Amino acid sequence: MSRHARRRSLSLLVPACALLVLGGCSAVSPEHSVAHAAGPARETDAATLRIATFNTSLYDPEGQLVSRLERGDPAAANVAAILQHVRPDVVLLNEFDYDPEGAAARLFRERYLQRGQAGEAPIEYPYAFAPPVNTGVPSGLDINGDGRSDGPNDAWGFGTHPGQYGMLLLSRFPIDAAQIRTFRLLRWAQMPQAHRPAWPDGGAPFHPDPVWTQLRLSSKNHADIPLRTPLGTLHVLAAHPTPPIFDGVEQLNRRRNFDELRLWADYLSGGEDAAWIIDDHGRSGGFGAEVPFVLLGDLNADPLDGNNLPNAIGQLLLHPRVLDYPAPRSAEAGRQQQNGERGVHRTDPATDTGAFGPRTGNLRVDYVLPSRELQVVRSAVFWPGVGETGADWISSSDHRLVWVELQRAESDASAHRPD
Repeated sequence: MSRHARRRSLSLLVPACALLVLGGCSAVSPEHSVAHAAGPARETDAATLRIATFNTSLYDPEGQLVSRLERGDPAAANVAAILQHVRPDVVLLNEFDYDPEGAAARLFRERYLQRGQAGEAPIEYPYAFAPPVNTGVPSGLDINGDGRSDGPNDAWGFGTHPGQYGMLLLSRFPIDAAQIRTFRLLRWAQMPQAHRPAWPDGGAPFHPDPVWTQLRLSSKNHADIPLRTPLGTLHVLAAHPTPPIFDGVEQLNRRRNFDELRLWADYLSGGEDAAWIIDDHGRSGGFGAEVPFVLLGDLNADPLDGNNLPNAIGQLLLHPRVLDYPAPRSAEAGRQQQNGERGVHRTDPATDTGAFGPRTGNLRVDYVLPSRELQVVRSAVFWPGVGETGADWISSSDHRLVWVELQRAESDASAHRPD
């Protein structure tokens, strides 16, 4: 959920180019380019990886994120300071505006991450991936039923310009660009028993069939990104489903949020459950690989609170391939408990990952979900209290960074050696 959660979401059409950005680039395929920085990687414990997700709120009107990063931006400096303090090996940044040239990502890395902020040491990520997203791309359809087809709610995913609220994966380890799968173009109607938006009286479909059959499922993008890590191949499953709020009577956002989460659940299940899934290169089917994964992102779904359809995030938290482990937490989140208009807080407030004001309250919406081939060494939500390091950095976003330190599960380590 985030600041753009005050508006409704649904349609889009971005450039067909996903970028791995940094310095000079060498082509890998027509859709992907890859680059890496010169110099040795940072020393780390080869037995563990620290993986994080962070909704940065680094979004702007078209082209303006690049402009403010060039000028020098306090919010970006705060985000960089948090990353330099936590020092994840891999991090997914949500709500980081996408541009086809990768200019914003390059500026952020070179002028913010690679320069010390607030007394923290610089950090380098030699590998980066920024896929095109559906947000802000015009669909040419009247998606919200207002008689027009040119508003932000008529994009393939809510947004005022193509690339708004994008995502950026930063990694210390190489990305296997040839094996990346993305699902930006996958149509919602392809999902069996989809939660099709409907009128409340009688349940008639809200969208006529010619519109419904064109709608895209992913509000931004869903991406399966393989990394070559010291623990072996690790697949990052990255997404940012639409928030389930500020709907019309058709409850489009609630329904879409549930089905965006179901996409990953079916993908992990594989077999017949995933037969309907077709990636942007036309390859069908689910994950299937017997290799570890980590599912990352602002998933806009709290286990017990908020406005989601029942069991929305449960599709992933209870999935047989997802590791069941105690949720990352912070003491400050517990102290900052806000119930919002619902008046109660059923999810443990210490596990909340965002502060969304008195109306919505605080929620757990940001997740790092490892596969069962991995085990958690430790984890946390970066939410410092008054007087603690970073307390003045976190105001730049209404979300908090979540990190998990992982190693191979003991029963799995002997069977899977690092690549």
